Amino acid sequence: MVDRPSILCLPVRLWLWSPTSIYCDFGSGGAVRVPEPGVPPLAFVQLLISDALEPSAVAHFRRIIELQGTSEVELVQRDRQVPIRWFREVYPDLDPDGATYLGLAFAEKAQLTSFGPLSLPLVSAGSVDEIFQLLGYLPVISGALRPHFHPGEHGLTVGLSGQTGDPDLDSLVITYGGAALLRLLDLLAGPLPGVTLHLAWPAPGVVETRTDLMSERLNFDAHTSFIDVPAEALRVRCRFPDPVAYGLAIAELRRMLDRSTSATSVTERVRRLLEQDPGRSSSRDIAALLGVSTSTMKRRLEDEGTTFRQVRQSLLRERAIVLLLDHSLTISQIAVDLGYGDPANFSHAFKRWTGQSPSEFRDVGRLGPGGSAVLSGSGRP
Repeated sequence: MVDRPSILCLPVRLWLWSPTSIYCDFGSGGAVRVPEPGVPPLAFVQLLISDALEPSAVAHFRRIIELQGTSEVELVQRDRQVPIRWFREVYPDLDPDGATYLGLAFAEKAQLTSFGPLSLPLVSAGSVDEIFQLLGYLPVISGALRPHFHPGEHGLTVGLSGQTGDPDLDSLVITYGGAALLRLLDLLAGPLPGVTLHLAWPAPGVVETRTDLMSERLNFDAHTSFIDVPAEALRVRCRFPDPVAYGLAIAELRRMLDRSTSATSVTERVRRLLEQDPGRSSSRDIAALLGVSTSTMKRRLEDEGTTFRQVRQSLLRERAIVLLLDHSLTISQIAVDLGYGDPANFSHAFKRWTGQSPSEFRDVGRLGPGGSAVLSGSGRP
């Protein structure tokens, strides 16, 4: 059986589970073919046969499938992610309002069987804590959504960021991923009203009429998109615990994640290494860990449209925002955790990223426009 320590027992440096060794083969001189961001195929096919999509959208998706020379059955059999860009083709005028509506509608149709190799450990998890540990294996079934973990004094914060390259599609996958997870928690552990989903954009009017799924558990206008999980919710037992099945499934997920590393972009490999130690600021150190020269890593990153500095700054920004949601951490502590020797340097960097100082960010997050709590129901002081 695989040991499964509680998320709350893990150090603050935990963000996204990464393989202990990351190897990148550049020997052929060619670029690694990286799968584009997508969604689990069975979840997609289940959507097509549900009433979540209007008939014209279903017909459009099926035309795309036919043009690809495949079928719904073959999509599931091959277990390849369905490109998220198909949703942009079907919904060319998609905006954040429409993305939110679709994400919530899709989440209502999420099934325990929808998530491929994550389905068995979902059903056999012994606690809510173990369910959230599974998010570290999300890259096995989807490259469209990235979780960022921060265990804090009062529970767990899971930041959610889209990886589609399209802000509206990011809103869709974040809404769907967060709302589907809350639905699965209800199925597996019973109602957990303290677990809330916060989205980083204004509420569309259409959500006001949707009280069946989210009720008071959905909040808008947050600084960043995240799920807030109180400590007591993490300890809630699930309905169908099977520690043997869960342990075996986790072992297989680890093997699958290791194998998927060979198809991961250089940008993602660099990011994973930085996640293990955000204080690493030298591109030479990261290149050495990848087993390549600094110039080779630089060239590969440029081929993918980015630089080492951009990757590192993006990671530090995402991590800083989620850490600042935890008011039990001082700004100086956060600066040290992110590798800044001087808190003033961190403050300058954060203001450059967001237009606000860390303290201003926290004040707005606590009070919100008009003095109302933007992060209502978060359980944070």
